[in-house]
Amino acid sequence: MIQRYTRPVMGKLWEPENKFQKWLDVEIAACEAWAELAEIPVDALAVIKKKARFDVKRIDEIEKVVKHDVIAFLTSVAENVGHESRFIHKGLTSSDIVDTALSLLMKEASDIIISDIKGLMPVLKKQAYKYKDTPAIGRSHGVHAEPMTFGLKFALWYEDMKRNLERMKRARNVISIGKLSGAVGTFSNIPPKIEEKVCRKLGLKPEPVATQVVQRDRHAEYLTTLSLIAASVEKIAVEIRHLQRTEVLEAEEPFSKGQKGSSAMPHKRNPVGCENISGLARIVRSNAMAALENIALWHERDISHSSVERVIIPDSTILVDYMLDRLKGILEGLHVYPERMKKNMERSCGLYNSQRVLLSLTGKGMLREDAYALVQRNAMKSWQSGMEFKKLLLKDRDVKKYLKSKDIEKIFDLKYYLKNVDYIFRRVFK
Repeated sequence: MIQRYTRPVMGKLWEPENKFQKWLDVEIAACEAWAELAEIPVDALAVIKKKARFDVKRIDEIEKVVKHDVIAFLTSVAENVGHESRFIHKGLTSSDIVDTALSLLMKEASDIIISDIKGLMPVLKKQAYKYKDTPAIGRSHGVHAEPMTFGLKFALWYEDMKRNLERMKRARNVISIGKLSGAVGTFSNIPPKIEEKVCRKLGLKPEPVATQVVQRDRHAEYLTTLSLIAASVEKIAVEIRHLQRTEVLEAEEPFSKGQKGSSAMPHKRNPVGCENISGLARIVRSNAMAALENIALWHERDISHSSVERVIIPDSTILVDYMLDRLKGILEGLHVYPERMKKNMERSCGLYNSQRVLLSLTGKGMLREDAYALVQRNAMKSWQSGMEFKKLLLKDRDVKKYLKSKDIEKIFDLKYYLKNVDYIFRRVFK
């Protein structure tokens, strides 16, 4: 999947070059803050800002020896800065840099995903209105229930994405936290003003109380939010997969010219894009579980969370970005078959009107239990024989004691079920 990934912005965000640049941004911001407090000479700060740079290959070489990535990074920077490098990392611990920089990266990843959701929503809205009045059978347990419109599916998904957009904005806010409070968060070798100044420069908020690390419930909330977005995307993908089944075939994901569905069966048109999305959603969800496991660390900090986050955070943001983009393409090119929807609805032999018959009978004075038994008796006969439900009702003497033929005919009116579609659309799209 990574080799065929076509969303370079999110991918590049997590490359080592960008990660180390964020580390350097934090270090320089700290130096600037120290200089503002007259704790670092202005001339030394100028040299640091001019010469501070790193080399990824050199960092890797150093880390092989020191077995510590932040020390390797600082050594690489110091080799370029020279004597003034003694002011870099003043009063800080590794997590001050790593966690604050990670927040910057996650914040940027949030912006990309927020943009993805905003890009998907107009597609959902367009399709919702396009098929707003297209009748389709609603299903519960996979079985025909009552009529709806195909556009309502898109309206539902649009509402899902509205919630996901708000969730992602909240997660962005929750993770926009910096921490420069030293080894166990007590500011023993660095004044709180430094943290305040650095966070302000970087567009973050200080962690009100920290240990050696920014608390991992923040990261867990972020990853859980990504898993909810992935679940919503999968929800749409699963619906399309079901609708594309040969027995249903009411909708079908795009099938491009030259595409092949099977090495053995040339006729196959498979929902591979949606199946791909379903599979990737499982990874994002499992990553959220790993993030929850990261919350409980030993005392003020251990390093068990670090190795996990190097995988789950880049992977989850990349996957969600990819999934949203792929879903957008599928929905834009979705093949929809209204005539098939009509034929499928007709396969119910009118049974979807059973509740209306039930309510009509109780409205005429029949006890609900008796009415239910009477309607079900005719419904099961229609189900098993394939006879039209309405015809059976018109012949049933017990039914005719309460409902006239014109009453029964009136019940079997498709428009009745769709009368509030406009109302629902106004609530969703305002």
